[in-house]
Amino acid sequence: MSIALRHARVRYGPLEALHGVTLVAPGPGLTVLLGRNGSGRTTALRALAGTVPLSGGAVVWDGADVTRMPAYERARRGLCLVPERRAVFGSLTVRENLELAAAGFAAALDAYPQLEPLLPRRAGTLSGGEQRMLALSRALLARARVVLVDEPAQGMSPTVAARTYELLGGLDACVVVAEQRLPPGLRERSGRTTYVHELRRGAVVFSGEAAEVARATTGATGPGAGRTGRGPSGGRRPNPSG
Repeated sequence: MSIALRHARVRYGPLEALHGVTLVAPGPGLTVLLGRNGSGRTTALRALAGTVPLSGGAVVWDGADVTRMPAYERARRGLCLVPERRAVFGSLTVRENLELAAAGFAAALDAYPQLEPLLPRRAGTLSGGEQRMLALSRALLARARVVLVDEPAQGMSPTVAARTYELLGGLDACVVVAEQRLPPGLRERSGRTTYVHELRRGAVVFSGEAAEVARATTGATGPGAGRTGRGPSGGRRPNPSG
């Protein structure tokens, strides 16, 4: 089980957002697309989902080229995207949002008990963190083969954020998240390896394990400073800015 970009290029008008990006997200397991705003991490996530077209390269899912497969067909085949914004139906209640994902949603309330008293409320009236919990609950109920999430813990307390990554990391799916910083709990996660691809200005500057990031950033001045890594595909990728 895996999903990958191969030499992927994405353009927004005259501007190229991804410059031949190659990365692999193996599964079941967790892969983090790391980078500051403008790095291309969100664009890479959208390219995997099919919500932005490639101007070059390919998207490969379980060995099959799905570059020309529309987003709705990828969703039908088991891909779930949770965007950073507008991830819930604001005019519907919390209960109605969950019922759209599954007839029985007890598992969602087990994952996030904070949602139970909010069931009759319209989703658009929730706080940012509550909306993220609702959006992620819907993704958990979908039982997808590939789960793509842009900033899953945005607006959450540290405790709920840690719970969120525990839930995502335990899924029997290929899970890819986009984050600005590597959450501390992923650096030494036991049981399963967390892979990291760091993007900068539309290019991958590091691929390796989360534990490597923790070791390599000791004493560094910022994300990706002066490090190299060995990615899940086995290739070593240098940091051009190092």
